Amino acid sequence: MYEEVQVLTHSSIRIAGNQIIYFDPFNVEGEPHDADIICVTHDHFDHYSPEDLAKVKNAATILVCPKTMKDALSNSGISEEFTELVAPGDEMEINGVRIQAVPAYNVGKQFHPQANQWVGYLVTMNDVIYYIAGDTDINEDVKKVRCDVALLPVGGTYTMTAEEAAKLAEIIHPKAAIPTHYGSVAGKAEDGQIFADLLKDKINVIIKM
Repeated sequence: MYEEVQVLTHSSIRIAGNQIIYFDPFNVEGEPHDADIICVTHDHFDHYSPEDLAKVKNAATILVCPKTMKDALSNSGISEEFTELVAPGDEMEINGVRIQAVPAYNVGKQFHPQANQWVGYLVTMNDVIYYIAGDTDINEDVKKVRCDVALLPVGGTYTMTAEEAAKLAEIIHPKAAIPTHYGSVAGKAEDGQIFADLLKDKINVIIKM
C-alpha cells in the first residue's frame, strides 16, 4: 500500500502503481522521463518547477494543475491538449486512475489563501486511496478526507506543524501516514520523526525521506 510511494525531497512525491504519478516534482535527480501523470498543487517554486517537469515528463505525460495556475503554464513544456485544469472538488479519471482535487489552504496565515483555489489530491490507484495534501493547514475541508495513505506536510511556517499534522491524521485516520514538506525549504530534519512519535501506537507512520 505504501511501498510504491517515494518522497524524493520536500513535497516531491512519486507513486508507482499501474501508472507512475509525480506530485510537485522538485530537485529531481537524473532525467527519468517516466511520468504518466504529473499533479501540481500550486505555483510556488518548490511545487511548480518547469525544470523538473522536463526531467520526468515524456510525450504522453498528462499534467494536472489548479485552474488558477492557467496563466503560469506557458513554460510547463506540456501542451494544453495534455493538461487538465481543476478546481477544488473536481473529479476525473485519467488512464484508469481516479483523481479528485481537494481544497488546500492556510488558516491564519497568508501563504496559501483559500481564495487561490489551490489543491491537494485524492488519488485512487490499484484499489488504494492516496491523499497528497499539498500545502495546507487543518481546516474543515481536509477534515472530511477519507483515504488509505495520507501524505501530510509537517514542517510548519507555510503549512501544518508536526503536532498539527498529527492531529489531522488522528481525525482522518488513514491506514498509514507519511510526513512531507520538512527538512529543506521548510521545517527541521527531525520533524518527520516528531510526527511519527506523536502517532505511535495510533497510526502507522512511515518516514520516506
